[in-house]
Amino acid sequence: MKLPLPFSGSGRGRWPMPDKGFTLPEILMATMVFLLMVAGIIAANLYGLQMFQITTTKLNVTTWSRETVEAITTEVQGCNSVWVGNITTNGVFETLLDGETQQGTGLLIYPTTNTTNYIIYFVNPPDQTFRRTTSQPGTAEVLADSVTNTIVFSAQDYSGNVLTNNQNNRVIHVDLEFYQPARFTLGADYYKLETSATRRALQ
Repeated sequence: MKLPLPFSGSGRGRWPMPDKGFTLPEILMATMVFLLMVAGIIAANLYGLQMFQITTTKLNVTTWSRETVEAITTEVQGCNSVWVGNITTNGVFETLLDGETQQGTGLLIYPTTNTTNYIIYFVNPPDQTFRRTTSQPGTAEVLADSVTNTIVFSAQDYSGNVLTNNQNNRVIHVDLEFYQPARFTLGADYYKLETSATRRALQ
């Protein structure tokens, strides 16, 4: 019995030669496919992060709006008296008198007949913040920023007309407008919050 030699002179009986590898066009094609796949994965992740940030911002705004509206409405409805006015440059609240248009930057709420106990909501134009403070020291807090309007509070009648007097059954209207400029991966956005409330216990 004769066995063929692995490296005989003739082609018959040779062992199959191993593959030598990929050609240059094949490597380029494989590299391009891989890079396109990686780019697609990165783009999908960036889009997902952007949508997450947009959704988170809107949810936070919605939550803040609900909590703020509930707080202002509850305090106005249950208070003894409420006044629309303006905050002066030295931080003093000035109440609007009869004959003046009842629109201003601040709202003064007296929960009881004790005038030393009060709550003030106001807009601070220099830093465009909406704030709340009380008669208790150290209770000032910033509720929101990027407020674009300064006339936030108004006293209206039942049909929405702004009053020029402090009639007992007036409706307190709150109008807040916000603008946030474009940031990284987030476009510019505009929000508006409006609500109205009136005292339950009329005198």
